[in-house]
Amino acid sequence: MEALTALADPIRREIVALLAGGEVSAGELARRFPVSRPAVSRHLRVLREVGLVQARVEGRRHLYALDPAPLRELDAWLEPYRDLWAQRLDALDTEIARGRRAAPEEGPR
Repeated sequence: MEALTALADPIRREIVALLAGGEVSAGELARRFPVSRPAVSRHLRVLREVGLVQARVEGRRHLYALDPAPLRELDAWLEPYRDLWAQRLDALDTEIARGRRAAPEEGPR
């Protein structure tokens, strides 16, 4: 569940989204955000500490990749709530459909 806390930050969520597309260098990640490189490094450290990100060194480059295991744990935790939300969204769809049927049709003015 530490992953949930780490993902509370929008920059970290964006980093995870970028890494979902494949491995990215630290420099490339830093260029994508309006914060300093040390700030991006701190975000990466948090993500590494909770296991969402793995790092490796290739020559002088530090490469980062997503480790989806903590996301699977989070997904399993959310599973019992999916039915609740599905039921509520279905009820909302029903109410919207009723509203459309009950609304008088407006003609041209």
